[in-house]
Amino acid sequence: MSEHPPAAVPASPSPADVRHDPQRHCFELRVEGRLCRADYRMVGRAMVVHHTEVPPALEGRGLASVLVRAVFDHAGAAGLTVTPLCSYVRAWARRHPEVTGLLS
Repeated sequence: MSEHPPAAVPASPSPADVRHDPQRHCFELRVEGRLCRADYRMVGRAMVVHHTEVPPALEGRGLASVLVRAVFDHAGAAGLTVTPLCSYVRAWARRHPEVTGLLS
């Protein structure tokens, strides 16, 4: 069996390009060799999202939004709620009323 290099992230990544690492409690997206992430901790059935980070060289491309969408997509599919401690996540949720039912 041959090994293949990781697929390149498209110019406009989607939540499907985000990797969830439940052991490290984070969602990650690598773009141009740089790591973007959203960190959370579990409190009961709530994902408490306390930090998002996009390297300065990648800011303004909507990557934090892609990460946060992946968090909410995961929470909805897993029957979890999201507690947005991170100010970016709170602001994102206000702009996306479709996720209101997932907020805790």
